[in-house]
Amino acid sequence: QVQLVESGGGLVQAGGSLRLSCAASGRTFSSYAMGWLRQTPGKEREFVARISWSGGSTYYADSVKGRFTISRDNAKNTVYLEMNSLKPEDTAVYYCARDAPGGYGYTNPRAYDYWGQGTQVTVSS
Repeated sequence: QVQLVESGGGLVQAGGSLRLSCAASGRTFSSYAMGWLRQTPGKEREFVARISWSGGSTYYADSVKGRFTISRDNAKNTVYLEMNSLKPEDTAVYYCARDAPGGYGYTNPRAYDYWGQGTQVTVSS
């Protein structure tokens, strides 16, 4: 059983920064790519960023490229999302998720099998 627990969300002014963390249980954390996705009320969950199992490859949604950085520490079973230059449109519940081997592209929420409970990020204007 895999458990993912996010932390670090909160309220920040536009232009500010936050760092989200996702702590994972289980011995196989380092074997899987991990992703961050976000969701606002009435909308589908959308891809934010993904990192390969080794941390050597990262991918970002165009809307966050250059502002967000995904990283991981396999020794600590933790994945991070550093968010800078935050905008009001970044307001959402942010989820970390484990990549599920399969036929879905990494921007598709179906490409992930285990999810955390989410952490709220609110950016005020």
